[in-house]
This record gives sequence, structure tokens and C-alpha cells, in this order.
Amino acid sequence: MNVATTLSEFRTRRARLEEPVGFVPTMGFLHEGHLSLARLARSSCKSVVASIFVNPTQFAPTEDLSSYPRDLDSDLELLEKEGVDLVLAPSNNDEFYPEGYGTWVDVGGITQRLEGTSRPTHFRGVATIVAKLFNIVGPQRAFFGQKDAQQALVIRRLIRDLNYDIELILGPTIREPDGLAMSSRNAYLSIEQRAAAPVLRRCLMLVESLYTDGERDGEMLRHAMLDVLQSEPLVQPDYVSVADLNTLEELKIIEVVALVSLAVRIGSTRLIDNTVLPPGERLF
Repeated sequence: MNVATTLSEFRTRRARLEEPVGFVPTMGFLHEGHLSLARLARSSCKSVVASIFVNPTQFAPTEDLSSYPRDLDSDLELLEKEGVDLVLAPSNNDEFYPEGYGTWVDVGGITQRLEGTSRPTHFRGVATIVAKLFNIVGPQRAFFGQKDAQQALVIRRLIRDLNYDIELILGPTIREPDGLAMSSRNAYLSIEQRAAAPVLRRCLMLVESLYTDGERDGEMLRHAMLDVLQSEPLVQPDYVSVADLNTLEELKIIEVVALVSLAVRIGSTRLIDNTVLPPGERLF
């Protein structure tokens, strides 16, 4: 496995790869969710590229950029075991954001709801770095996880609107045995907080059960999730949502397919999760 720490080095090594190239972008501190995407890429592409970059522009000043978990040596070892061919791991932010940087990608619309309400600058940073990575890597296929459902929808729109010739492939949410969605931020949780965290999955399972039993009222489903969250004293809800899959507008009645999502704070840690109704449907 080759590792490039500068863009010029990466481009030289990228030119030697066989097509099609599958791309797995990450912020590092890898877990089984990331590795499942690397396997998915390996199964369908001649070459696999991964990136490891903690993107500063998707963090607000009050968020956890400085404390975001990092372990580059472990990440590289894991990616090599999964057969990744080339890793872009810039040694400093200047590779992407040189002094005087001022160009941004704003997808609009769906970025302004849910995560966008709580984190107004987040998706501008995500869309900008993903567009830059697509330009640099030049993949035929890009692999993202459904755990970050809104992000996946934003990237799908980005690919369409900017005419990227890239197939977006979505991997399923990978969970711990107790149902908690795998996330690098889970490492922040204390023992007590970790015990409370599966409440997110319990909310989603309740909504799936209610839907299967015939419930279609969006407000009722949102209230049901809030009731479950409020049963955990350590959990502070940020939002609960039953939304249209394309616009992310809140639904009064579920008539076709809906995205059910939620975000909470447990101590200083913010966690998200989601499901799609009807149960078993894919995001796309």
C-alpha cells in the first residue's frame, strides 16, 4: 500500500492505478463502518483509494476539531489489511486550504435542515472537501455510509449538480452488538454514557414497529421518539425528524418513503442515527 502526504505525490501514484478506481473518504480513527466500505470498494473496483483528513472547515469554532480522535498508524495498518492501494493522508491543512483560500461549495436546500440547523456551516465544509477530493482522486465510484444519511443525500446532489461522472454507492450502517451505530466519536463516551447511547437505536426500532403496525402520522412518530429519549436522563435531544426523502421537509403523513433521523447529546458528545421507512428500504 502506498501512502501520499502531499497532493503532488498523490497524483504521481494515482496515475499508476488501474481503473475503475473506488474511493473511500474518511476522517480517520477508523472502525468497522469505514472498513466495510473499503471492502465494498475492493469487491467492485480494480483499485481502491482512501483518504484520511480531519477536515477543519466542517467543524464550527465550538466543536471538537482539536480533540477529534486520531491514530494514523493504526488507520494505515487497517487499510492495508483491507487491500487499499493508495491512501491520501495530507501532513497539513495547507494542501487543501492554502493561505488566502476563499472558494466554497454550497449545495443549499437540503443542507439547511436537520444537521444544517444545528451546524449551519457544516455542509459547506463537507461539500467543499468532497468536491476537492473528487477532483484530486478522480474515482469512478465513491463509497459512503448510510449512518450519515443527510451527508449522503448532499453528496448525491453535489454529484448531480456539478456533473461528476461518479457512481455513489451507499454502504449500510454498521452497529455495535447493542445497536449503537459505529462512530469515531463513540470513543468520547464514559462507561455510563456508553450504556445510555443505544437509546438512539431503540427510538428507531420503535418507529419501525409503529410503522409496521400501520402508523403513518409523522408527528405521532416524532413524539414517540422524544418519549423514549426523555427516559434516559443522560441524553439531551437535539432533533427528531420524520422527513421527505428528497427535500428533508418534515412530513405530516408518510405516504411513500421517509427518512427518520435523530441527533442527541450525551455529555459533550453528539451522536446521530437514522432509518428509512418502510423498514428495509434503502436511502437510495
